[in-house]
Amino acid sequence: MTKGPNARKFWNQFSTAEKKKIKARAGKRVKEYRNLQELRKAAGLTQAVVSAELKMPQSNISRLEKNSDILLSTLRDYVEALGGKLSLTVELPDMPPVALTGLGDLIDHDPKMDKRSS
Repeated sequence: MTKGPNARKFWNQFSTAEKKKIKARAGKRVKEYRNLQELRKAAGLTQAVVSAELKMPQSNISRLEKNSDILLSTLRDYVEALGGKLSLTVELPDMPPVALTGLGDLIDHDPKMDKRSS
């Protein structure tokens, strides 16, 4: 992992044991939810259940889960179909994480009309 000078200085303040613990926890979080398919499976749902909730063919759900470039509104709908809520966090250098709000809240999105997920 590449670190800037400030992050490297901060990182170097941790003991070897603390660094190992941090890396293990971070690795576990990344591994658990690396993609939409793993997220859906962790929620205990099938593509058929999600497709019924979103009122779109199961084949669209399969394509959506393989796609790395989707609309935020489509991602929000997908996460909500899993029973969750989408939150976006922006992490900039030398600043604490910032929650990004209001994106897509003003748009009424119909997943059937989303040409990119079909």
